Amino acid sequence: MSLLAVPNVSEGRDFAVLDRLGEALGNEVTLLDRHADIDHHRAVFTLAGPSECLAEALSGLATTAVDEIDMTEWQGIHPAIGSLDVCPVVWLSEGRRETAIEVALEVGRAIGEMGVPVFLYGELAADASRRERAFYRAGGLDSLWQRMTSGGLKSDFGPDRPHPTAGATLVTARAPLAAFNLELATSDIRIAREIAAAIRETPDDGIPGVRALGLELSTGRAQVSTNVHDPIATPLAEVVEAVRAEAALRGTNVIEAELIGLIPEAALVEYPEDVPIRDFDPDFHVIERRLD
Repeated sequence: MSLLAVPNVSEGRDFAVLDRLGEALGNEVTLLDRHADIDHHRAVFTLAGPSECLAEALSGLATTAVDEIDMTEWQGIHPAIGSLDVCPVVWLSEGRRETAIEVALEVGRAIGEMGVPVFLYGELAADASRRERAFYRAGGLDSLWQRMTSGGLKSDFGPDRPHPTAGATLVTARAPLAAFNLELATSDIRIAREIAAAIRETPDDGIPGVRALGLELSTGRAQVSTNVHDPIATPLAEVVEAVRAEAALRGTNVIEAELIGLIPEAALVEYPEDVPIRDFDPDFHVIERRLD
């Protein structure tokens, strides 16, 4: 069975650059999806391939991202600290977990050898305080630079300071998650942030496994941007209903949804028909159907 990888790059506007990044993956893996967002200034590649080919493909992508994407000029509404910002390797069955971890560590070492510091997050993190991506992204790349150069934060691979133009990269191995955004019938970003705070997992409240941000889009809508870490245990319908309930309390409602990349079939259980997922095609965006 193939592994998946879902690298996120900090480029969502220059499609010629994205094409070159795609070409850098080589021919031994299959590109299942590429989702680019102008406001987030970010693109997410979803690829599948055998473990022995995936590390090489991701290393090729990282090399090209270092050459093509300059973080000193980057501006986007989604938090980011690197040209190749996040690089998760994804297992689709428990029996492939260890293989995914081995590939992720191999990729992390290769990126570190390029002069880009690599931080392991999620279950590969050195300790519990470093599990969340927000730990590294807090304050942006300038803050990361200060934390690293002061000696307070050490990389897992590579140098102990950000690359001058490529920043740093976050690497992990994980099960499939859902990157799922909901747009509101309001331009008030404060409402989106309040809803995000209400639904995100905390030690005492929120939806288990849900990370959420409130963002402002150039369309004039506010967005609740989420990552659902276990979309089988927490289907997207549960996230929609929670956001809808919080929006109603604030005098607004959910207009439509957006899916980034692919999801497991079970994530769509009882999904509400009145909240359309923009450009969603189950034959294209459901993992099991694509791999079949």
